[in-house]
Amino acid sequence: MTTKPSSLSPSRTTCASLLRELQIIWDEIGEGDSERDKMLLQLEQECLDIYRKKVEMTRKYLADLHQSLTDGQAQITAIASALGEAASYSRERGSLKDQLSAVKPILDDLSLKKEKRVKDFSAIQSQIVRISAEIAGNGVSKNVGDLGVNERDLSVKRLGELQSHLEELHKEKVLRLQKVDAHVNTIHELSVVMSIDFSKTVNEVHPSLSDHSSAHSKSISNDTLARLTALTNSLKQEKQQRLQKLQDLGSKLIELWNLMETPNDEQKIFDRVTMLISSSVNDVSRQGCLSLDVIEQAEVEVERLNILKASKMKELVFKRQNELEEIYRGVHMDVDSDAARQILSRLIDSGNVNLSDLLSSMDDQIIKAKEQALSRKDILDKVEKCKFAFEEEKWLDEYEKDENRYSAGRGAHKNLKRAEKARILSGKIPSIIETLTAKVQAWEIEKEIPFLYDKVPLLHTLEEYTAQRQEREEEKRKSREQKRLQEQHNAEQEALFGSRPSTKKPLGQSTNANTMVGTPISRRTPLGRHGVSAGKERRESGRVHNLTPVNYVALPKDDSVSRRN
Repeated sequence: MTTKPSSLSPSRTTCASLLRELQIIWDEIGEGDSERDKMLLQLEQECLDIYRKKVEMTRKYLADLHQSLTDGQAQITAIASALGEAASYSRERGSLKDQLSAVKPILDDLSLKKEKRVKDFSAIQSQIVRISAEIAGNGVSKNVGDLGVNERDLSVKRLGELQSHLEELHKEKVLRLQKVDAHVNTIHELSVVMSIDFSKTVNEVHPSLSDHSSAHSKSISNDTLARLTALTNSLKQEKQQRLQKLQDLGSKLIELWNLMETPNDEQKIFDRVTMLISSSVNDVSRQGCLSLDVIEQAEVEVERLNILKASKMKELVFKRQNELEEIYRGVHMDVDSDAARQILSRLIDSGNVNLSDLLSSMDDQIIKAKEQALSRKDILDKVEKCKFAFEEEKWLDEYEKDENRYSAGRGAHKNLKRAEKARILSGKIPSIIETLTAKVQAWEIEKEIPFLYDKVPLLHTLEEYTAQRQEREEEKRKSREQKRLQEQHNAEQEALFGSRPSTKKPLGQSTNANTMVGTPISRRTPLGRHGVSAGKERRESGRVHNLTPVNYVALPKDDSVSRRN
């Protein structure tokens, strides 16, 4: 019998141990010496190739280290010279890695200094070029991206010279820019108030005033300052004229609103006009309040109100009536829309009613209707739940009348699940009705009026349903009792005369041992409310016949009957 060589731990495996294991395997195989020598020679060649490749990689790595060290030393010298500093690096002895480790932090530090210094030079040069172009008044500035920094001279001395020159230019710019900004800000405020295109307006003075890109700045020349002053004075006069016109229109609007008793909601649309009536020129600063569109809208509204005084009042009255009817319908309250509209039409056409008082009265009715709707919300929510329970109970009754409900058709399992949930919900209906009845009674006591649901007292509907449900349960109980007696009679007949063997197993027949002798399955089984039990087929001669017919269906007692028993 061949013994399997013991496996060695990877941490203790050596070439010699592997060779010994290979010799053992060869012995078991019966490998010849020539084949063994050939395999050993192949292993030796593969080992040599691996060593050779590793040596070549190591040589290349050595050359890379030498080159990296040389490049690092050269960079240190060049950067230190550009920064105006003495190179602090001295070559140390040791391995190449040790030397590179010593060079790297020095090079990194100098590179960070150089990068920061280049950014400082670039920022200062960019500002010098921009400010010089602005002061010249030609509106042309050199692109910052085109500015080149002389990286061979990044000394602190040169940086200081550029900083001094920039400060001189900046002082000259600030004095001019303050005047330009003051004019531009004033023009912007006036443009916002009158909805004038600010960019287009200042662009006519000088294109740079509407250019907000970082590569350009505002023109600060003498010509620009003079033109800005003239434009500011012109816009101030225009603002005064528009304000006076809107104040006149606002006064006319208020006069028409008071005459027509216009609702506040419609008046709010023109709040921006009426708020200007008592305002001074300096107080007006809201965006677009003096725009030509606002003036035109106010003029159109004044003209419209002058034409539609009478018809508008009638329209608003019926709008209130629609809102009132919508509230009533939303909470199933009785409302006679046709009669109410006829009364309102007669009142308005007669001219004997103050339309303002009529609108006020309807507003009060709407407030009361909303309060009533809010008080009915909790009961209505429970009514919806109750209606859903009734629908599920009705569906369950129809479902249980279907003799093919347990067939393995598509959707049968969904109907079984729904039926189980419907049975649970049906069992809760008495408690749901009881809770809803208590809430309705409490509401009627508090309000001293009956709770009507679609013109019918809700308590009467609940009582009616309860009585009908009891009648249906009694009918079901009698039907089950009659069926039980019929099945008992059939069982006795089969016990006397024998039953015909069934060639097809009834749907839902159980194969469990506890279904023998007609033991019905509980109605809480996954099959649904009515369990099915069937007797065994008649056996060969000499055996006892089953007492239960194969088509026997066990119907459990109804929940309400079980509770009464």
